[in-house]
Amino acid sequence: MLKTALRNLLAHKARQFMTVLAVCLGVALVSGTLVFADTTAQAHRAAESRNFAGIDVTVTAKDPEPGAPADPRGSALDDALVRKLAAVPGVAAVRPSADGTAVLNGADRAPLRVRTGANLAAGHVPGQDGTDDRYPLVEGRAPRNSGEVALDRATAAAGGLRTGDTVTLAVDGPVLHKRLVGIVTTTEPRVTAGGTLALFDKATAQALFAAPGRYTAVDLTAAPGTDQYELARRVAEVLPAGRAEATTGTAQARQQAVLVDTLTRGYEKVPLLFAGVSLFIASFLIVNTFTMVVARRTREIALLRAVGASRRQVARTVLLEALLVGLVASAAGFVLGLGIAAALPTVLSTAGNTLPDGPLVIGPAPVAGALGVGVGVTLLAAWLPSRRAARIAPVEALRTAGQPPSAARSRVRAATGLALLVLGGARLVSLSGAEDASAGNLDAAMLGCGLFTAGLIVLAPTLATPVIRLAGRLTGRFGITGRLARENALRDPRRTAATAATLLTSTALVAGLAVIGHSAGQALDRQAAAGLAADYVIGSRTPTTGVDPAAVGRVAGVPGVRTASPVSDSNLVVGGLVRQISGVDPGTVGQVMELRFRSGSADGLGPGRIAVSESLARANGLTTGGTLRASIGFRQEARTYTVVGVYQDNPVAQDALGARSEVARQAFMPGSVQRLLVRTDAGAVPAATEDRLRAAVGDSPLLKVQDRQALVDEAAGSMGDLLDVMYGMLGIGLVISALGIVNTLAVSVAERTREIGALRALGMDRAGVRRMIRLEAVTVAAYGTLLGLAGGLVCAWAVAPLASGALEHYTPSLPWGTLLLVCLASLVIGALAAAVPARRAARLRPLEAVAGA
Repeated sequence: MLKTALRNLLAHKARQFMTVLAVCLGVALVSGTLVFADTTAQAHRAAESRNFAGIDVTVTAKDPEPGAPADPRGSALDDALVRKLAAVPGVAAVRPSADGTAVLNGADRAPLRVRTGANLAAGHVPGQDGTDDRYPLVEGRAPRNSGEVALDRATAAAGGLRTGDTVTLAVDGPVLHKRLVGIVTTTEPRVTAGGTLALFDKATAQALFAAPGRYTAVDLTAAPGTDQYELARRVAEVLPAGRAEATTGTAQARQQAVLVDTLTRGYEKVPLLFAGVSLFIASFLIVNTFTMVVARRTREIALLRAVGASRRQVARTVLLEALLVGLVASAAGFVLGLGIAAALPTVLSTAGNTLPDGPLVIGPAPVAGALGVGVGVTLLAAWLPSRRAARIAPVEALRTAGQPPSAARSRVRAATGLALLVLGGARLVSLSGAEDASAGNLDAAMLGCGLFTAGLIVLAPTLATPVIRLAGRLTGRFGITGRLARENALRDPRRTAATAATLLTSTALVAGLAVIGHSAGQALDRQAAAGLAADYVIGSRTPTTGVDPAAVGRVAGVPGVRTASPVSDSNLVVGGLVRQISGVDPGTVGQVMELRFRSGSADGLGPGRIAVSESLARANGLTTGGTLRASIGFRQEARTYTVVGVYQDNPVAQDALGARSEVARQAFMPGSVQRLLVRTDAGAVPAATEDRLRAAVGDSPLLKVQDRQALVDEAAGSMGDLLDVMYGMLGIGLVISALGIVNTLAVSVAERTREIGALRALGMDRAGVRRMIRLEAVTVAAYGTLLGLAGGLVCAWAVAPLASGALEHYTPSLPWGTLLLVCLASLVIGALAAAVPARRAARLRPLEAVAGA
């Protein structure tokens, strides 16, 4: 029996190759997405993590108490405190640092690897030997004055920068130009994961990130045998009360782990969702493929039973073949999956948003996934039909192979599918009153969509006859070949439905995502420029930086600029909730923002006087002339503000408007400007004006100069990029679907050899045979596409309330072009998949086919 299994594999290499290829692609989808999920999560953890190796205690300045004078650049960490800390018993080494953030331009003047928390800057603080072992030099020398900078090797390579070049960078507002004098290496995870590092001399770093002669932190290493917590207690005793604090390295690592887990949790969900969808598509195809293979060999299995093979031997033979196929396909699919995982970061990354770098992380989940899909699902697919064939007596098997299912089984299938359809539909209808996209509502939506799609799949054999007969009116226009194609598709509704199921799933996902993406894109388009009267917005790339105040005057002087209105943004804390407030100049805000006041106006803005949006007014029962108890920023104590106006919700104005002179004092960077709204003459936005504006802000890597269309594109960009990736991954599902059609038609041609020979003998030419097979494939593809479109559109309509709660201005809208493209692509896939089986059928000679079948 072992020899029989091996001979079967070798005797049907072409048939087994299609099965191996189908399993291989399924394994690649699942293992690739799992590896990508682990790799991306690990890269993001590294990008958000600080290296605490060798750090036992860190001393940092404490934030000022609410109501205390704001002085974020002041610090108690000076050289005198460093010497005092070095004298604490149990301290083996002291390493002061002056660290911050600096964003750089590459040699092409484009911002380099801009990502929040990953653009590090530090001071070169040499030890007694004159070197800083945190940043070993590999080329050039360390910076010695304020006009010099060193970069890490990866940053210099990515930016095309060499020693001697002038580097353009920015720390908070003004643009800085420094000469590159050295290249260093670093083990800092935030840099090695795709960030940047700029290294200054100690005095320059102190001036930029702390204050002259001060530091941002002091790291201590404990002497052997000294406990971290005991050392932290000793250190706390020598710190100035209320101005500095000591934290153990273990506590910092624990806090960081919680923060990083929170920040990176979402990066695992989308790839895992892809893996689940891939598993479903791949498993369905594998089951269908192997079921057809085993069904094709029913007579052979019956003959083995007739010559003495036991039921157990027959089942083991089939399972052994499945095991060998599964192992080979799993190995090949896993290797292909690694290629998919390695390519996805490049596909997902855009010019403005790159994924962190990192090596592929191959954990137990991808290996288990590959074996589970490649071996487990294949064995399961082979076990069920093999057991069914092994239980039938030899003579009976020869007589009844290929019999249609009983009427009772068909009724059970129809009832089960209808029940799933009703349950899924009811679950989706229950979401019509949902007001937000909470986790519970999202889970309910996914369950409802899953049940509804499963119901369509289970009902597919029942629906096949009426739907294909209706579609047959179109294929009937091709004459006898079209009518024969329709009857062939109806000959075995279960096989037709199983073949169409993968196309059904892929089409449903693509159609549903296309509707949601198109609708969300339109909503973002409306929201991005809503309330904006300016022609350009100059804004910061990061929330902790701002526009250079000196650049405001330069922008106002650019030819063609009518108004340049600066905006300072901050937080407005109302009743424990954090809102957003925009500090504006009352005299110019009306020229750059489309404000529709329900009552009052912006003219009354000033110290202690604010205007609020309708949403904020409604939530707090406010009217013009009323008062609001709130605080601007987190350092100010709550005070009473007079409401001078209530305006229609406006994303540009945010939740409240205040006088810029007051809001700027409580910004993250006191006195800073976060946005500059520019109105040009006659609304003209020529390229020359944009170039002048960029030059006016010194080509600062911190700033974005965007017209209204650029704002719309940016708002829809991340949505569009995500949809493109999803379409690409689901496109692999369509390829698997094509393999399913090829397998089905190949088996169908083999089963109908005598029939095709008879048709050829009766006068059908080879072109007619090819046309018949192709029309059959297109009919099956059209059937799966039709059901998939129905399922996708119903699910997209059902989740609209959730999207409306999460995204203002969301209204379901059909992307007719995309949906038409999906339909055409499915039909083309069906026609292409039929090419090989059609050619094979056409080559059959009439007499040989009739005699040899």
